[in-house]
Amino acid sequence: MTQDAQQAAMAKPAGMNPVYRRRLMQHRLGMVFSFMAMAFGLIVLAWILLTLLIKGFNALDFGLLTQNTPSPGSADGGLLNPIIGSLMMVGIATLISTPIGILAGIYLAEYGEESKLAQITRFVTDIMLSAPSVVIGLFIYAIYVAKIGHFSGWAGTFAISLIAIPVVVRTTDNMLKLVPGSLREAAFSLGTPRWKVATLIRLRAVKAGVVTGVLLAVARISGETAPLLFTALNNQFFSTNMNRPIANLPVVINQFAMSPYNNWVSLAWGGALLITFSVLLLNILSRTLFSQKIPG
Repeated sequence: MTQDAQQAAMAKPAGMNPVYRRRLMQHRLGMVFSFMAMAFGLIVLAWILLTLLIKGFNALDFGLLTQNTPSPGSADGGLLNPIIGSLMMVGIATLISTPIGILAGIYLAEYGEESKLAQITRFVTDIMLSAPSVVIGLFIYAIYVAKIGHFSGWAGTFAISLIAIPVVVRTTDNMLKLVPGSLREAAFSLGTPRWKVATLIRLRAVKAGVVTGVLLAVARISGETAPLLFTALNNQFFSTNMNRPIANLPVVINQFAMSPYNNWVSLAWGGALLITFSVLLLNILSRTLFSQKIPG
């Protein structure tokens, strides 16, 4: 089509313009495909949650939270010991990963553009974010479990800590970059040291976003199974000794779901329901209670 023909076509009313009609058709097709993709994802998600609710709700009772895992062929039992074990490992991993992740995120945000070490740290953090969790589990197994000669809760804690740290680092780094430069310049103009600007001004301005990153990291590590198979393993009995194999929900669910005993399978569904709704609650908290507007 020549330039004159294109100008003539553009001069026509919008409803008669072939260029407009072609673009409108492309827009409508794009919207239809986008809606179909969204609907497919929501249907699959609803299907998973509905199946989990139907099969997991039958296992929810008082004994699930007060009794230890049953022995093979035993009728009664619950998930008390794996719940306690998971809470201990996730709690300690959070205490380890939170200060390390926040301090590393502050370093990247403050010195990331002028330090080679910061650029390398950001690159390694991105690699750890995308690394399969089973690789991290094998790493801890090689450098810790194989050296001491037995599985332990500490090994599992170290493994999931390595998964949580990069999440906190990247969240803190990205949140600190949202702080307006005028806020930093005002603090510097008053003679405030750089470390105080980073911790008492920038970090305080985005503290809700940093807390959100910590909660998302907790949600990420709560359901990890592969690294715990190589580190904490499992324990049928109640134990709080972190220097020995310790029960945890992800591994127990994996073990019980493949067992031939109906009560074990039912407990696996109940444990999956507990983890799912715990992660859902953490995500809701991170997006509601800790939401904060960045100061302009």
